[in-house]
Formats: sequence, C-alpha cells, structure tokens
Amino acid sequence: MTADEPGATPRGADAEGEAVGEAPAGEPTGDPARSDGGPEGAGGGSDGRGDADDDGSGEGDGEGHGGENGESGENGENGENNIAVKLEQLILGADRRYTPFQAARSAGVSMDLAARFWRAMGFADIGQVKALTEADVLALRRLAGLVEAGLLSEAMAVQVARSTGQTTARLADWQIDSFLEGLTEPQDSGLTRTEITYPLVELLLPELEEFLVYVWRRQLAAATGRVVQAQDDVEMVDRRLAVGFADLVGFTRLTRRLEEEELGELVEAFETTAADLVAAHGGRLIKTLGDEVLFSADDAGIAAEIGLRLIETMGHDETMPELRVGIAFGTVTTRMGDVFGTTVNLASRLTSIAPKDTVLVDEAFAVELGRTGDAPVSEADAAAAEKAAQEGTGSPPPPYRFALQPMWQRPVRGLGVVEPWMLTRRR
Repeated sequence: MTADEPGATPRGADAEGEAVGEAPAGEPTGDPARSDGGPEGAGGGSDGRGDADDDGSGEGDGEGHGGENGESGENGENGENNIAVKLEQLILGADRRYTPFQAARSAGVSMDLAARFWRAMGFADIGQVKALTEADVLALRRLAGLVEAGLLSEAMAVQVARSTGQTTARLADWQIDSFLEGLTEPQDSGLTRTEITYPLVELLLPELEEFLVYVWRRQLAAATGRVVQAQDDVEMVDRRLAVGFADLVGFTRLTRRLEEEELGELVEAFETTAADLVAAHGGRLIKTLGDEVLFSADDAGIAAEIGLRLIETMGHDETMPELRVGIAFGTVTTRMGDVFGTTVNLASRLTSIAPKDTVLVDEAFAVELGRTGDAPVSEADAAAAEKAAQEGTGSPPPPYRFALQPMWQRPVRGLGVVEPWMLTRRR
C-alpha cells in the first residue's frame, strides 16, 4: 500500500465522507473493480485484483476469481503476483479475511475512525476489497480501546498511528532496498531475485522482528528517562536544547558530477559517520536529509563536541566535501520525534552562513558554554584569570575545552540581526 494524503477525502466518497462500499446495515456492497490502491492480489484486474463484471459492478464472487485470499484469476499464470501474495501472507502471518467495513465492524469502531487510522498509518484507501487480516482488526480494537479507556484522546491515537506508520515505513523501505539488493545478487544456482526473496524473508523475518522490538524498548527507555528528568511538565514538551545542522558544501554540484551509485555511497557514508559520532558523544540524531543531518543534545558542551568532531572526521576523509555546522541553544518544541521552533530555524540559518569546515553558534549557545565552564565567553577575562592564578592572586580558571570568537553581526532572514560566534577547540 502507498501513503495517502492525511485527511484527504477518499476517492469515491460521498459528501458525508463515507468510504465507498460502506453499507448502512448488513454486509458491504463490495468494490473489487477499484483501481486506486490496495495490496497486490486484493481483488481486481491485471494488477492482482479480481476481474470486475462488464458492467463494472464487480459482482460475482465479490473478491476476485482467485479464491479466499482475493488473488486474481491471472495469478496462476503470473508467478510474480503469486509470490507477492505469498510474501504478504508470510510477513503478516495471516490470510486476508475482511473488507475495511467488516474489519471496522468486528473491531467495534466506526468506519470513519477506522479510515482515519488507516490513512494515518500510511495506507491508501482500498475500497471494500477483502484485503485485511485478523491482526488489522486487533490493531483497530487496541487503538480504539485506548481511546475508550481515556488513556489517549482520539487525536492522540491518530498521532500514534501516524508517527508509527511514518517511522516504520522508512525502516521497511530501507530494509527491502538494502537486504534484497545486497543479499539477492544472482547466484550460481540460477535462481532469480524473485525466487530468492521468499526464503530470504522467511529466514530474516523472526530475527528482524526480535531486533526491532529490542531497539524500540531501548529507545523508549532512554526517551522516558529524559522525560522524567525534566524539571517541570512544560519542559517535557518545550525543552531547552542545543540543536545543530551539519551540511555538505557543494552537494548540488556533486549531484551533476558523480554517477548515481557514487552519489548514493557518499550520502550513505556521510549519514553513517554522522549518526555514529552523534550517538557516541551523547547526542540524538533527529533526521537525515541526504546532504544534511539534524541533531540535538541536552548539553551545550556535548553539542559543541559533536560539531567539531564532525568537521575533524570529515576533514580527514578525502572523498568527502567540506562541511559546515551551525548550532543554536534555546527552547525547542518536540513533536513525533522531530524538533521545531525559532532555535531550530536559527541553527539552520547559521549553517547556511558558516564558512567551510567551520562551526558557528549563536549567542545563547556561547553563554551556555560559559555558564557550564566549557568555554570562556571572553578570552580577555580568561587571560586575566590565568595571569592572576600564575601570580598567586586569584584562582585558576576552569580547564576550558572550547574557544569562542565573536563574528560580525549580520541580519538573518526572518530572525533579525544575529551575532554568530565561531567555535573552535581551545589550544
């Protein structure tokens, strides 16, 4: 299934927004002749759906001529469609039994709410073909149950479905692209990639499932720990964080010069290196955007270390372009694993004006480094403190890790006049 626009009116819906095929009472009317989405083999034509009658009603067996699972009558002659259906059954662990209307009714929820959940998870409207399993019904029942119990509002339940769907969709796409490309190269056995896919998925599925649950629990424990350490309820959502962007310089020119495979390898190397560095030093990778990564850290010193490490590491790799980093510190709103707000916008603007292989930070970040003793905001004050300590008339200054150099103030679009600071290691 492919993602649909959130909140879009389903094709073929009436003015009330009810999905085609929803019967006011009794069994659904059935709509196997639809051609606008749904799993392969889910009833209707050469794309795996059952053949509709000449009048377009789709009547007859109502689910395609391929039997209980909605397989097309052509599947006997089309091995790829057969394998697609078998793969779906293997991965889902169940046969197709329900139309969307039947699934909603079995789960005890309205068709409208069921449709909102489907779309939030990223699945297209599929009419009323028999394409859903017992697991789909159970998932509906669980989400609706959380709403009925008052643990989640309806809007929050939809948000849970959307965030989970978006995250796992990207993960699933990456796994299929990587595993099937890397592990199903033509073998000496003479088997095609299509023929190798089923046994490969059969072997990988239980291991990947266990690992996914393990990583999710680990990440959930870490996220919960950060929340309970927040000073108040407001800070749980609107928190003070250091937010940084790292951007490859001249990436657009590279896209014109490099072959697609070379470009893909470069992006993968950049994202992998950045992700490892951010994680190793205690930050969190928010997202990757090809030639750019967005990260955050609770502590300004951690963010400073990450920014400089990125510059230093990429600088030692001759295959990598130059890098520029911008970091800002302030209140950040977190939603669905992403971050928003003026602080994020400022970090992005600082990145765009940073010289090559340089880290620029905002004034709030510089002040925070001074407050924590990671850097002197004033080098003159630091020198005076060192001199006083040497003469025995004062305490030695903290062992500063970083140095800050104020740059020229400049107007930044949408944010007014900004005074950036260049961050370096203290020699």
